[in-house]
Amino acid sequence: MKVTINNQIYTYSNNIRDNDKIRHSFNALATQTFGLSFENWYNAGYWSEKYVPHVLLDEDTVVANVSANIIDCKLNTERKRFIQLGTVMTQDSYRGRGLSRFLMETVLAEWVDKCDGIYLYANDSVTDFYPRFGFKKSEEYQYKIHTLSGTETAAGLDMDKEQDVALLLKACNQGNPFSALSLIESKGLVMFYCSQFMKSNVYYCKDYDAVVIAEFDGDVMTCYDIFGSCGGKIEDILHTVAKPDTKQIILGFTPKESFQMQAIQIQEENSTFFLYGSNNRLFKEEKLMFPLLSHA
Repeated sequence: MKVTINNQIYTYSNNIRDNDKIRHSFNALATQTFGLSFENWYNAGYWSEKYVPHVLLDEDTVVANVSANIIDCKLNTERKRFIQLGTVMTQDSYRGRGLSRFLMETVLAEWVDKCDGIYLYANDSVTDFYPRFGFKKSEEYQYKIHTLSGTETAAGLDMDKEQDVALLLKACNQGNPFSALSLIESKGLVMFYCSQFMKSNVYYCKDYDAVVIAEFDGDVMTCYDIFGSCGGKIEDILHTVAKPDTKQIILGFTPKESFQMQAIQIQEENSTFFLYGSNNRLFKEEKLMFPLLSHA
């Protein structure tokens, strides 16, 4: 669709996934802006209809984008659909022309009445930009567990082996029974991480039929998520993944039961949490966070 912005004509599209030429141009801009390409994710078959770039093209070149990520969740027992905006980028020579404004207004108009909330994470350099569209800074809370040691008995899964990937996907479909705000139908998002950046961070706890995505930094373990039938307590599952010298476990999701856990407001550099509109009390009052593996 042709659109005119500040007296210049561009092509607008929100259907680029299977258009090789436009997708490659989109990936080129993403690589230039974030050092990130979605091509391997696409080639592996994990780029689904839940990740929707909205692009502006000057002739055949993508010069600006705002992506809508459809995040289906279960908030306790209630199904919710959120839209996370991401991959917000404009080619350097096209900045200051109103392209991001056009795309933001277009995406918001499309989704505002079709979801339970719209949110994003902003770099420190653009925190003044998003309030112009009705976004407000909000709060998220992360939970920490202090532990003495782990057994490190969970088996590492090989994301280059078909049977191990199948095991992860089966568990992913079962969800996280310990999470108050858990991902639903999240294969694409989970595999965005586990097929690329976190290939060596996937573990299987056979005794509890649980898959855990975790990484270690010294004596701190970050548990990004837990999936599966999980026939045990969360502390028992985490104990099998943690190393003998692990002293603290940080959860990448909000636990249903936070007894003996410490809730801390997230204050992370270059990742300010914004919610659209005035309904931003839920995360503060319930001390929630979106699962780390939902960040796109």
